[in-house]
Amino acid sequence: MNIRKFASLALVMALSLGVTSCGSKKPAEEGKEEAKVEEKAEKGKEEAKSDGKAKKIAVLLYNGSDTYIASVRQQLEKLDEEDDSIELVYQDGQNNQGTQTDQLNNVIAQGVDGIFMNIVDISAAPTAMETIKASGIPTAFFNRDMTASMKEEDLKDFLFIGTDAPEAGKMQGQILTDLWKKGDMDRNKNGVLDYVMLNGGLDNPEAQARTEFSVKTLEENGIKVKEVAFQDCKWDTDKAKTAMDTWLQTNQDNIDAVIANNDGMAIGAISALQAVGMNTGSSKDNMVVVGVDATDLAVAEIDKGTMAGTVKQDAEGMAKALITTMKNRLGNGDFIEGTEYKLGADKKSIRIDYQIYTGK
Repeated sequence: MNIRKFASLALVMALSLGVTSCGSKKPAEEGKEEAKVEEKAEKGKEEAKSDGKAKKIAVLLYNGSDTYIASVRQQLEKLDEEDDSIELVYQDGQNNQGTQTDQLNNVIAQGVDGIFMNIVDISAAPTAMETIKASGIPTAFFNRDMTASMKEEDLKDFLFIGTDAPEAGKMQGQILTDLWKKGDMDRNKNGVLDYVMLNGGLDNPEAQARTEFSVKTLEENGIKVKEVAFQDCKWDTDKAKTAMDTWLQTNQDNIDAVIANNDGMAIGAISALQAVGMNTGSSKDNMVVVGVDATDLAVAEIDKGTMAGTVKQDAEGMAKALITTMKNRLGNGDFIEGTEYKLGADKKSIRIDYQIYTGK
């Protein structure tokens, strides 16, 4: 073979190998390009948060260990995970107004875009609002009704999202009315519904309303009632158990019902009852216990037959209303305009409906 022919053959072979080599690498290179696109998209999401595109909202909780508040936080976290336009940061006041006030000052100094405030002490609301006004940060108070402190000029930058507290009491009263009319609730057969009241807080509007209207509903339904004992347990399970332990030592046979302002206190009462062999799910000598919140623990007790009923306070609905209205305020300058929500009769608040729960 002469040198010219040999060179031509070598060139053809080289070109052939080159084509084959490029063809074999193409899928891998395409995979790398796709990976780079995905990586860039994820990086873009993170940059959106860090450069301020994601709105940072501080969530100030009165007490993170409160069962209902914990359920609201869980729902907020779920919505946060699904929404790249917001970033929630949490502070737990641990039921101490001084601690929460410090936390409020800190998040304002950090320059958050919005605040969700579950205030510890309702009487501290005016001071908190003055502090927030100076910062210009829109704020939605929730759960603990501080609307008495709100004025018409506050409505651009403040909103309250909660429930209609008397409705919870009315529903508790209706649960008890239905059970009384069945005829097996009067334990001492005196024709009077003898009850003990586990109160959440003497200065708390929700506790006041639930206490008042649960009893008032019974009376309006023609049932004679008698308060055997009353204790302010500050929404606390252990305090409720301690109170119930004492009452069972002195009045076990003369109590027909336990009315608790929340499920946490109802669970405390059930623990005390079970310690003396009552409300085990199989005993006929059960004492009627009702609460508010429809927490997982309470629903489980109701389904087992150890608790009579509760009133559902919608944690999911609360969280959704908070997120929706704050995003609307930050984007459109108004909390509710263009949303599904309407202000209540007080023109200061959104009220989330309660529901009765007495079993599956």
